[in-house]
Amino acid sequence: MTTVEVRARVGRRPLVLLGISLGYFMVLLDMTVLSVAEPDLAASLRISIAGLQWATTGYTVVFGALLLSAGAVADRYGAHRVFRAGVAGFGLASALSALAPTLPVLVGLRGVLGAAGAACVPASMALIARLYPEPAGRIRAVAAWAAISGAAVAAGPVVGGALVELAGWRAIFLVNVPIAALVLALTAGRALVCPRGERRIDWAAQLAACAALAMLTDALIATGAGSWAHAAGSAAATALAGAAFLALERRSATPVLDRVLLRSRGVRAGLAAGAAVNFALNGTLFVLPLVLQRDHHLGAAASGLAFLPLTLPFALNPPLTGRIAARVGPRPPILAGISLITVGCGVLAWATLVGADYGWLAVGLLLIGFGVSFVLPVLVSSIIDAAPEGTAGAAGGVLNAVRQTGATLGVATMGACVGLGAGSAAALLLAAVVCAAAGIGFATGHRAVPLTSRPGHRARPAVHVPRDS
Repeated sequence: MTTVEVRARVGRRPLVLLGISLGYFMVLLDMTVLSVAEPDLAASLRISIAGLQWATTGYTVVFGALLLSAGAVADRYGAHRVFRAGVAGFGLASALSALAPTLPVLVGLRGVLGAAGAACVPASMALIARLYPEPAGRIRAVAAWAAISGAAVAAGPVVGGALVELAGWRAIFLVNVPIAALVLALTAGRALVCPRGERRIDWAAQLAACAALAMLTDALIATGAGSWAHAAGSAAATALAGAAFLALERRSATPVLDRVLLRSRGVRAGLAAGAAVNFALNGTLFVLPLVLQRDHHLGAAASGLAFLPLTLPFALNPPLTGRIAARVGPRPPILAGISLITVGCGVLAWATLVGADYGWLAVGLLLIGFGVSFVLPVLVSSIIDAAPEGTAGAAGGVLNAVRQTGATLGVATMGACVGLGAGSAAALLLAAVVCAAAGIGFATGHRAVPLTSRPGHRARPAVHVPRDS
């Protein structure tokens, strides 16, 4: 490569990084933008709570399950190919989702979106490492990527509400099409070419994991709908798929889950905390729009604005969290964050039960928002500290997958509470209980603070991850 070519490549790096960041921005936007469209979607397609649950979890089931192997896929086939294929598939599936005539078609397309999203996430990190080989530049690039992509969480409900008010629920999918086209344009060229690898992928075990999560979700949704025979059948299918997954994992030369990693009590406690946070966050994003429409008579745009106390801390608080974690280690902010989420869900449950005005809902949302923004930016650091040597990469991948599994179960379980007649207050109280249990488990599972995280020692820099749902 000539000096001129090197300079041209370096000069293009900010635009290419913007393209990579917008790719993940699009993935995260799709995870939050649907929440405020639920009433309009239900009225348009004449679907029940169970239908709304599947419209949401159709995405997260596939996304969470495939994240287990997405990093291996990027290594095997080249991160640039996997990323671009994911972005193109995401744009196409979004356009088709906007045209979906029925719920089954929409749920199927949401599954395609989940697969495309899973292709983008680990590949984007590999591309940043390729684009910025020098450590200092890579740290700054990851920070910019996290800031741009994380803004989608704050923007999602507001943008979704405005689009639904203007053109109905279909517009929330059309917005992804020009973003995908821009990402493909910005990331075109040879600056991102990555070599193929030799890493093998156990597709049978991966599909078994996806089937087990899908069947478990279906069992929970069917329970909420009162379809007991359906729920029993799906529960049996869950057990069979789970047993098949375990059998395939035991004999696999390239297992989906790192067995050494999961033997660590601290890692298990961190994974449980991540799952609980997403359980509460995504479950709340599913339940609360229905409350805002029913009890407070808010339209889509007003509902989107009503979520600002929840989403703004995601964009504003992580720098503070990073400084706190650098001084005292990741454990204190994680425990504080889980405590805030627990109290926030409790406030929402009480406010919903007694019919309190929006001010109390705003307090609960603000507590949850600050809680999530304390936990997620440093949770990766905590798990890596607890992980056995040589398993750091696997730890990050498993954490992302477990968090999305928690999101799926949050929507399915909290939606089931509403469907069974227990009410939104009971669903929100359930989220508080789950977070409290995870907080206790994390406190006992992470008793030992690594030396590098103790006050008076140079702490490992906090690893920032996008503040996704």
